[in-house]
Amino acid sequence: MRRSSDYLRLYLVTDRDLARGRALADVVERVVRAGVTAIQLREKSLGARGFLAEVGQIKELLAGTGVPVIVNDRVDVAIAAGADGVHVGQHDLPAADARRLIGPDMLLGVSVATPEEARAALAAGADYLSVSPVFLTPTKPDARRAVGLEGVATIRGVVGAAPLLAIGGIDARNARAVVLAGSDGVAVVSALMSAPDPGSAAVVLRREVDAGLAQRRSP
Repeated sequence: MRRSSDYLRLYLVTDRDLARGRALADVVERVVRAGVTAIQLREKSLGARGFLAEVGQIKELLAGTGVPVIVNDRVDVAIAAGADGVHVGQHDLPAADARRLIGPDMLLGVSVATPEEARAALAAGADYLSVSPVFLTPTKPDARRAVGLEGVATIRGVVGAAPLLAIGGIDARNARAVVLAGSDGVAVVSALMSAPDPGSAAVVLRREVDAGLAQRRSP
């Protein structure tokens, strides 16, 4: 398991339907230049071939940046494209099976909402956990009840130093509070994908996350 959590500071989950007609690669390039530290490609509307091509394009775009490209759900696509990791939810392929298929070197992220799910994900080989959803979010109307800041703090209390991400209704107004509750970073969708200027929005979000981490780590 990788213990460094720096790549989780500002984590974009893509959704082309929210991109205001902009090319996905253009949005990704702009936000990475502005401080995004990881990209998760989540494109439910694409078939396997289209998704595979997209992962390859984004990997080529980000080559040399150190920003990992993580594939949502589709372990087969992640392996075929040579992605840096895969992310699974509680209703996707079980984490233990995902780890067995991807091997020890690829990143494995798992969405969790309870301490029990968090413990099970770590036991199955997760490199990081994503607490979801923290707040209600229109991008996932079928999500479970929001866990709130208390949920983030509770899961942090049971997972020790394990890398912890948070997602769901997070933007520049609440990102610092989420980090202070115990997250190592925030994942966002619409806060960047739908922003009039994704790069500027990423700068503000990254500033809030960094400030929260500095405050939490200060003696």
